[in-house]
Amino acid sequence: MEGKRSSSQRSDLLRKIREFTRSILDDLSIGKSPVVLIDRFRNYCTDNTGNCCCSSDLSKGKEILTLQRECHARRLDVLLRVLLIVQQLLQENRHGSKRDIYYMHPSVFSDQSVVDRAINDICILLQCSRHNLNVVSVGKGLVMGWLRFLEAGKKFDCINGPNTAYPVPVHVEEVKDIVSVAQYILVVEKESVFQRLANDKFCNKNRCIVITVSTYFVQPSVKINFLTMFFCQGRGYPDIPTRRFLRLLVEKLHLHVYCLVDCDPYGFDILTTYRFGSMQMAYDAKFLRVPEIEWLGAFPSDSEKYGLPEPCLLPLTAEDPELLSDKRKTEAILHRCYLQQELLHWRLELELMLQRGVKFEIEALSVHSLSFLSENYIPSKIQVAEGV
Repeated sequence: MEGKRSSSQRSDLLRKIREFTRSILDDLSIGKSPVVLIDRFRNYCTDNTGNCCCSSDLSKGKEILTLQRECHARRLDVLLRVLLIVQQLLQENRHGSKRDIYYMHPSVFSDQSVVDRAINDICILLQCSRHNLNVVSVGKGLVMGWLRFLEAGKKFDCINGPNTAYPVPVHVEEVKDIVSVAQYILVVEKESVFQRLANDKFCNKNRCIVITVSTYFVQPSVKINFLTMFFCQGRGYPDIPTRRFLRLLVEKLHLHVYCLVDCDPYGFDILTTYRFGSMQMAYDAKFLRVPEIEWLGAFPSDSEKYGLPEPCLLPLTAEDPELLSDKRKTEAILHRCYLQQELLHWRLELELMLQRGVKFEIEALSVHSLSFLSENYIPSKIQVAEGV
């Protein structure tokens, strides 16, 4: 049945592509400038009145593209080139990455972000998700713990070695027969923290599933040797397969899910990406977000609660030539509508961060002991969250 559904879906998308391109050609044949309407979506705004409709998955308006504007003509040119590649992928039932598409016309596309925008526009026009176009993301997610599943007939048995990392499946739609005896799911921002938990055999002592995002590509059939990833650190913004896989686990297993991130505005932004989705892919948020996810830490108030010494606390950056400064990013996040209407305890913690003007990494808790995070901090936080 899955094969039939997939074939039917491809046929439907190919039909929509033909209809879209035919409408443009018909307009051009009669000397009429084509007009393309693209729905616009958002998952948050800065309206603090409580009257916004960002929680709805409906379109928040339309963008009108016309050949009469040079920037629009350029955008439509890129869109049609990418659409032609997508059509070929669907016809041949093959998969390609965004990077593959970029390198098919690098001089025309000029930058990866141009291709990314075109793919998002195509998804909106065809009313589908990116993976339906056979455009796949490079998998960056890692998972370990009390979990077993099949992906395209291949068995992934994390239960046999609950502290061994496996790559998160890229083709999440092919995951089935999920089995778990876990009591909760823990998402950690950083690979180094994931490694710490694995080294401490956290999953032996705690019946859970742990997920993180790696900073380099992992072949789907390879178990991870943590020695090879010691120096690979970076911000753990989740990729699409990881977000889809997490959502699938929550839907199938009905487990509590917690998120542990650095105590800084970027860590908080990663948390909100899991919970609300990203603005760039707001059109697909209903399939990617995990509204059940809870913020486990690290809270700004934890620095005092757990007695972190002064050297562990870093000042929030006021100005950064390459990135939005910590202070400005925190202020911008505080204006998001969902912090005005709900999650007021999250807002209070963010305000405390801004008031104190400091941030700290999850690993700062190791000042007490190397295993403090796995043996004290996380278990106590879980107990509080579950009301034990």
